[in-house]
Amino acid sequence: MNQRTGPSTLGRVARTGQARLGIALLTLIGLLVVFGHFFARHAPDAIVGRPLEGPGSRFPLGTDILGRDVLSRLLNGGLSLSWMAILAAGIGVFLGTLVGLTAAYKGGAVDALLMRAMDVLLSFPEIIFVLLFVSMLGRSTLLTAVLVGVAFAPGVSRVLRGAALPVVGSEYVLWARANGLPPTHILVREVLPGVISPLMVEAGMRLVWAIAAIASLSYLGFGIAPPAADWGLMVGENQDGLSVAPLPVLAPIALILMMALGGNLIAESLSRTVGRTEGKG
Repeated sequence: MNQRTGPSTLGRVARTGQARLGIALLTLIGLLVVFGHFFARHAPDAIVGRPLEGPGSRFPLGTDILGRDVLSRLLNGGLSLSWMAILAAGIGVFLGTLVGLTAAYKGGAVDALLMRAMDVLLSFPEIIFVLLFVSMLGRSTLLTAVLVGVAFAPGVSRVLRGAALPVVGSEYVLWARANGLPPTHILVREVLPGVISPLMVEAGMRLVWAIAAIASLSYLGFGIAPPAADWGLMVGENQDGLSVAPLPVLAPIALILMMALGGNLIAESLSRTVGRTEGKG
């Protein structure tokens, strides 16, 4: 029968120092996102001082270009980025896995048709793909997250198709097909467990890329709309005052980097663990 290596792989990853650092960073960011707004002194959109004030007792990180408290906006600004990145990564991994496993299982004309369609989508840079549809359909946080996820699906599908091909040709899958088991049952119960490790690697990588993509879209003005508090939006709003007051720009950049770095450390550790496991196998 197939080897379900997911839980044991996760256990080995969690024991590595690199993954522990990544988990610590993501835990810190998670606590900030979930509980940070309780500690904000001011409403995130309230103008409470002069524009670009320096740090002081009243405003520990100063004020932004409109006179809003930078710390309060930071404490309120990570929730949208977090749920949008998680949703985008989830959509990308789900759609990519569905297409990749279906193509590997069906083969022939279905495989060729699905993969050619994915190649067409891959020809568009992900940011350009999202900007194209946002400009036509209008700006929406949910729409942006969905579009980023759809843009990720072609890359995931190619990786999962390659990982699934050996599993589809294995004895237990051939036995299941010969005995007339439904394709859905075979894909979910037999093929999917055989690609859990590369699937987890893809999920970690896509989460990191989703953070970067959504923060970039907000910076460009196509993500979360002002005056909402958002770390990517804060960078774009305050870049003109960087030489006068750098903290309104550098502070959100630091938090975005911490989030992306934490995810990247976990994904890289997972990738190395999977590589060593497959090499021994």
